[in-house]
Amino acid sequence: MRKAFSSNPFHIHLVSDSTGETVSTVARAAVTYFRDVETVEHNAILVRTRSQLNRVLKQVEKHRGIALYTLADSELRTAFETECRRMRVPALAILDPVVATLATILGVEPAASRPGSQHRIDREYFRRIQAMEFALTHDDGQLAAQAEDADVMLVGVSRTSKTPTSMYLANRGVRVANVPVVPGIELPRWIMDGTGNALIVALTTSPDRLSVLRRARLSSIGVEADASYSDRVRIRDEVIEANRMYARMGWPTIDVTGRSIEETSASVLELMRKRRDS
Repeated sequence: MRKAFSSNPFHIHLVSDSTGETVSTVARAAVTYFRDVETVEHNAILVRTRSQLNRVLKQVEKHRGIALYTLADSELRTAFETECRRMRVPALAILDPVVATLATILGVEPAASRPGSQHRIDREYFRRIQAMEFALTHDDGQLAAQAEDADVMLVGVSRTSKTPTSMYLANRGVRVANVPVVPGIELPRWIMDGTGNALIVALTTSPDRLSVLRRARLSSIGVEADASYSDRVRIRDEVIEANRMYARMGWPTIDVTGRSIEETSASVLELMRKRRDS
């Protein structure tokens, strides 16, 4: 394919009348397909008045590139699109194709939206807040003996991304607890007996990767390398023993080596779906 754009860096304007989460997520996912292109993001959130929009347009004109937006107000949308055409800056309303397709399939005209409507405070919102509070309360083995009512219990040796995975899932409304697998220390009885309601998921990773992460962790908090914590041979034995326990218990195991938190969380959600369907 002929290279049509040579400017470096490439400016991407992300404009939203809400938190900007939707447009930012879509933009970053799309940019990963163009690894050799250096991009600069310009984020404009909570754009709900014409004066706010005018400030955004000045930035778009100053740094020409592309504009991706979610604007519910029809007047603001029209003004933004008109000015972008005048400046010859491509502007894409990222939700429009999805909404239009759904309208065609469902045979229903979409109702008028309002700024931030996807983030309304409703029952689902409070469910996510409660899930996040639960994850914080039951993080890293805290109150693990009282976490039988969790949706998911993550187990794994230290530095296998249990906490960030727990928080990501909690933001999806999943009640998650996590507990470290430490040599010589028994896990709570309900986990080993399988008497709780939680789906138990084991996280593992390669010993080499784990050694790097642990050394980095010790360095970040100003602690000298601890052979019992970051030594490759000890870690290998620790991981092997943990993996044997996971297999013996029949727990589904996810290898997080090279995986993002989002990918690990997606695998956990899929395990939850399979469990629910069965």
